[in-house]
Amino acid sequence: MKDLQEILAIARQVGWEAADILRSYYHGTVKDSNLEVQYKQNEPVTVADITVSQHILDCLQTALGNEDFTYISEETYKLQPNYNNSTWVWIIDPLDGTRDFIDKTGDYAIHIALVKETRPVLAVVAVPEAEKLYFATKGGGTFVETRNGSAPLQMSLGLGKKRLEDLTLVVSRSHRNQRLNYLLQNLPCKNQKAIGSVGCKVGAIVEQQADVYISLSGKSAPKDWDIAAPELILTEAGGKFTHFDGSPLQYNTHDINQWGGLLASNGQYHEMLCKEAESILAQFLNS
Repeated sequence: MKDLQEILAIARQVGWEAADILRSYYHGTVKDSNLEVQYKQNEPVTVADITVSQHILDCLQTALGNEDFTYISEETYKLQPNYNNSTWVWIIDPLDGTRDFIDKTGDYAIHIALVKETRPVLAVVAVPEAEKLYFATKGGGTFVETRNGSAPLQMSLGLGKKRLEDLTLVVSRSHRNQRLNYLLQNLPCKNQKAIGSVGCKVGAIVEQQADVYISLSGKSAPKDWDIAAPELILTEAGGKFTHFDGSPLQYNTHDINQWGGLLASNGQYHEMLCKEAESILAQFLNS
């Protein structure tokens, strides 16, 4: 097997190529720019999702083979129900934020994560409209890359100690429910910024334009491919991403859903916010 830096170079290249393909659909420069929107379980899927998924899978499998790795994309996982028998798994979201892609908010991203057993060891998050690509390896830090080169991202170097109430929460435009709305209304941090893709939300946190993101499952939950790559980008930049009870997230288990409450932050007040979130949800249940 190639070493992690060689694999990362391949994943970064694939991330940029995928970003260019999505931009061509987004800006209508592709030969046939009809997105052919369909709905699966109430979630939109476009021809861009399918095209980029195929491109990423083809490139990674050609470069790395099928002997050492299993490959799971949001668009293909149902064809591979037994994928979690593998130690090394690629978990891919070819287009995170499809609604934002369709609605032209610009808040869409590509997530590519390599998971060893149950934890991510390599991540790429490309944000096409910002023309940025974030990448990280376990223990190797987080970097942001533009067309002109890359630079390390370490949030702790630039964080001033804000007051709890001055923290900015990034929230979804969609995927809202009554419990989540109650929680967001009752948290001490009152500044909120609406951003689509989880990759874009984490990008805002690592670039210090926001501080906290909360996910709370309802009838459905975010999937492994929504979270795995952004989590490593955030934690290697000095942030935290855990369940409300502080336990680490796990991927490549028997369930692709990330149930319950998840909290991502720049690390400030993380444990306090987790406890506060649990307390507010208990009030909601008793109200």
